[in-house]
Amino acid sequence: MGTPRLSATRRTVIGKQLGQLRRSGQLPAVLYGPGVEPQPIQLSARDAAKVFRRVHGSELIDLDLEGATRKVLVHDLQRDAIRGDFLHADLYAVDMTRVIRVRIPIRLVGTAPAVTTFSGVLVRGLGELEVECLPANLVTAIEADLGELREVGQAIHVRNLYVPKDITVLTDADDLVARVTFQAKEEDLATPASAAVPTEVEVIEKGKAEEEGEEAE
Repeated sequence: MGTPRLSATRRTVIGKQLGQLRRSGQLPAVLYGPGVEPQPIQLSARDAAKVFRRVHGSELIDLDLEGATRKVLVHDLQRDAIRGDFLHADLYAVDMTRVIRVRIPIRLVGTAPAVTTFSGVLVRGLGELEVECLPANLVTAIEADLGELREVGQAIHVRNLYVPKDITVLTDADDLVARVTFQAKEEDLATPASAAVPTEVEVIEKGKAEEEGEEAE
């Protein structure tokens, strides 16, 4: 499969007029990056939705704008809370000669023998790796082979993953990716409400803030 591609045009519509722009089938976006002044642009909402639903933040997209093509990453997507439609996109124009920091998803592949043979329970840990590399060396995912989990109690940690040599992993090598445990006893399943702690999600680099006045539609 080739590099995903999108076409864009410059946008003059801002603020309260963005609702009308969306109703016309266009998706407002902003393009920015090293040496690139933030530029309001617009994309075909239909074409953009097809691409955004299948790419991850670590996957480069070819963006055609006024006869020039730039490599971009999706840094932020805003969606309608009810319909799920895309409302706005932040696209980061990468400098192919500069190292960038991104998160790459971890994909679990295969089947753990400890689950199929010994009725163990697979517990998932990290879903992404924080890495640094040149844009050209980005991969869409890092695979974790569950076939290595042959006995209950065995685990896969970040240090066990195969990562291309051109990618520097910043995530702690001891962080858990997957583990097979014994099935919990019924009495262990009742966790006191006081023990539940919400999980915080860390954002490496947030995209450009939503344009001023856009919320005032």
